[in-house]
Amino acid sequence: MTSLNDSRILVVGAGLMGAGIAQVAAQAGHQVALFDARAGAAEAAKSKLSSMLDGLVTKGKLTADAAQTALVRITPVEALGSADLVIEAIVENLDIKRALFAELEALLPPDAVIATNTSSISVTALARGMKQPERLVGMHFFNPVPLMKLVEVVSGLGTSPEVAQAVFELAGRWGKTAVHTRSTPGFIVNRIARPYYAETLMLLQDRAAAPELIDAVLRAAGFRMGPCELMDLIGHDTNFAVTHSVFAANFYDRRFTPSLVQQELVDAGFFGRKSGRGFYRYPEGAPALPAVNIAPPRAARLVVHGRGALAERFVANLPEAVRELDSDWVGVAIDGRELRLTDGRRARDFGPGAAVFDLPLAPTGDIAYAGDAHTAEWLTRLGLVPRAMADLPGLVVARTIAMLINEAADAVAQGVCDEAGADAAMKLGVNYPAGPFEWLAFWGASPVVALLDRLDQHYRGERYRVSPYLR
Repeated sequence: MTSLNDSRILVVGAGLMGAGIAQVAAQAGHQVALFDARAGAAEAAKSKLSSMLDGLVTKGKLTADAAQTALVRITPVEALGSADLVIEAIVENLDIKRALFAELEALLPPDAVIATNTSSISVTALARGMKQPERLVGMHFFNPVPLMKLVEVVSGLGTSPEVAQAVFELAGRWGKTAVHTRSTPGFIVNRIARPYYAETLMLLQDRAAAPELIDAVLRAAGFRMGPCELMDLIGHDTNFAVTHSVFAANFYDRRFTPSLVQQELVDAGFFGRKSGRGFYRYPEGAPALPAVNIAPPRAARLVVHGRGALAERFVANLPEAVRELDSDWVGVAIDGRELRLTDGRRARDFGPGAAVFDLPLAPTGDIAYAGDAHTAEWLTRLGLVPRAMADLPGLVVARTIAMLINEAADAVAQGVCDEAGADAAMKLGVNYPAGPFEWLAFWGASPVVALLDRLDQHYRGERYRVSPYLR
């Protein structure tokens, strides 16, 4: 196999994902047959696509000729037929997908490729029983397909490397960023993203902070949505089910343990936006955080400790301070009281008057701290808004980012993807402000490992074990 660039395409499944895939393929110049087992579903999907393309024309994002040409290339069909590439976007059920592939193999030429848009089912398992398992590959798009740039190209144990590469190159021709991944639970995005939810759920179980505070400090760190509002949007029933699936698929590795906090929400029927209540009530959403009115910090003897970008920020904003470059910690001492960047230890570990603050990934905005409020007031000199929480290791942003890095490190060590693929997948698949290895380059491996080790010492379990690759 050399190319799929001029392939005839059959999309099976005319739901939201299938229709989006058909649109992208047609706009890239392919003739697309659109099939759905539900009577009239393919025709209805094309009608909706017509209205959506008209809307793009009205907004000036597409010419009328381009919209009409793309629409003409999509043909609703009432039966499965031959094609060079079939992309399946039907229900997430192993047996139903296997039955479809058996039916397709009887219709397709031997060099045709079958791609599955599964987001969670093993491509290796899906290929079992096929006459030509080497032709099956995962082509995992993200919703909404026309807008989201990422495509995970998933190779099962039997997938031909040539088939995976042909699909990888085709996705690029369609304007997507493709990343190769092995068929392991969650692939790249759904695996690496688990700590974004899990660390927040652990903090809530420990009564460390209110949901609105956790959301605020993670938004300030650059995430488009906080984890609580995101889980409310996804639906707690759905998110909890995915967590269970990943937990079971990893042979009940305690790192992926579902949360009792989310179990209670599901038991109550508080699924989020779709039920009117989750962490927040809707349509109101998250309550606003109270205003922080802090008097300008009084004159004091200031000593900036440590090296690196954060220490330089303190120096720039505290010109009256002296430097202590050889310290093994980063922060500022105010009349001997320490304001430290979290390293996994708690404020109480540093004596009376101490405070620890979260990892500041952005120059301004809300930031979590624990310890003495008067010491934490000096964060305002950096343009930050200090938000008090319980004195727990790693606070919010630091422990979340450290765990995202740790999970990505394990994925690379196990051959799921490479570092560049992990970064691209998380930025394009879930709109993270940076990739895990970009954060690692900014923060450094040693402080990340030290923080995870201290979390492990505090909680005493498998959850915070450090990836050997990272260590």
